[in-house]
Amino acid sequence: MRKLLTALLLTLAAASAQAAPRTLCTLVIDAATGAALHEAGDCDTRTTPASTFKLALAVIGFEEGFLTGPHAPVLPFRPGDPDWGGANWTRETDPTDWLRYSVVWYSQRISQALGEPTLTRHARAMGYGNADFSGDPGFGNGLDRAWIASSLQISPREQTAFLRGLVTATLPVSPEAMEQTRAITQSFEAGGWAIHGKTGGAYPRRADRSFDYAAGWGWFVGWADKEGRTLVFARLTQARERTSRSPGLLTRDSLLADWPMLAP
Repeated sequence: MRKLLTALLLTLAAASAQAAPRTLCTLVIDAATGAALHEAGDCDTRTTPASTFKLALAVIGFEEGFLTGPHAPVLPFRPGDPDWGGANWTRETDPTDWLRYSVVWYSQRISQALGEPTLTRHARAMGYGNADFSGDPGFGNGLDRAWIASSLQISPREQTAFLRGLVTATLPVSPEAMEQTRAITQSFEAGGWAIHGKTGGAYPRRADRSFDYAAGWGWFVGWADKEGRTLVFARLTQARERTSRSPGLLTRDSLLADWPMLAP
């Protein structure tokens, strides 16, 4: 009986390990110096930023005056807007709730108001990946989903470079745009550090335009503060099988659990 129980436990452990997402990159840098303090995996290959793009879009939105404060503008949900995020996506939304609940249609409303030339100009100036807002070839949907498994691509290293600029207030935008973006970024706690960050999750698109829900990308990017010190981080994962939770949330939870080992 004991042997049978042991074999069962080993089988369950092996299945759990097999199902765990692959960590493609974990990168932690010192915000003051830019030095890498922890680097594991491929941190230079670009992929979709998914909802981590909301941090860059917030900077651009504040800079251009579309966003005017943590609670302005308040925009209404409209029939036909993406609603798969549940009740938090089907009500009036302000910038703080936009980031907290990762509301896709609010991002679309900002990008549509600003337009592709403005988004491209700012993304290039900030060094945000390939700054490509064209969308899926032939579909003209860049302002709706360029950042969701489409044309906009960024590497983990480029993510940390952008975030370092955000926390050191050195991006080529006004100090107010960066300050207001930092203020609405969601915060957590891990190992005595205040962790500020944004999740992102997206699924590869197959040739028939269906999505591969068993290979979702997960991001968690941001910065951590403790006793006057600031570190910037990016973690990128890819699932091995379909999961009931967002790849981004799984990645966030894994980073927070690992943080005491990652922060020297």
